[in-house]
Amino acid sequence: MLSSATGAWLTERYLNNQETCVEIGESVRGEDVYIVQSGCGEINDNLMELLIMINACKIASASRVTAVIPCFPYARQDKKDKSRAPISAKLVANMLSVSGADHIITMDLHALADTENINEWKNCTIVSPDAGGAKRVTSIADRLNVDFALIHKSRERRLTRWTAWSLGGGRERQSGHLG
Repeated sequence: MLSSATGAWLTERYLNNQETCVEIGESVRGEDVYIVQSGCGEINDNLMELLIMINACKIASASRVTAVIPCFPYARQDKKDKSRAPISAKLVANMLSVSGADHIITMDLHALADTENINEWKNCTIVSPDAGGAKRVTSIADRLNVDFALIHKSRERRLTRWTAWSLGGGRERQSGHLG
């Protein structure tokens, strides 16, 4: 069972054949939906559950569905290493797209080849969570010819203040506080 701040997902696995069934606990019509799902652990069950959740939101008329996948499933299988070997990362990216995902947020793809299989990846921004990752992020952004952003965090008393700088075409800045 996965819950959200405003509603709940009900996930069941049928005992007789182990199928996954997902029901949305509230209306998502016209909403931007973010689904956070792990790509590790019981990887095949989690992936299937994610695909069904994305599809359920699209069928329920969600405006946009963003899949937040910290560990991209099958990311290490991103190229053919033997003859007749599948490119499983490409298959997962295609399944996410076909299920209805409008955006995918993930971290540390195994190789840049994964981006080839995500629709409109050229409209992305590569983000570094801190200054330590800046060199790697700018290198990836340069190779892909896309924008990049850096997040600067500072702690003042009980609040954590963050500032995100987009250093691509137009210099943009967003700020906020974490409690």
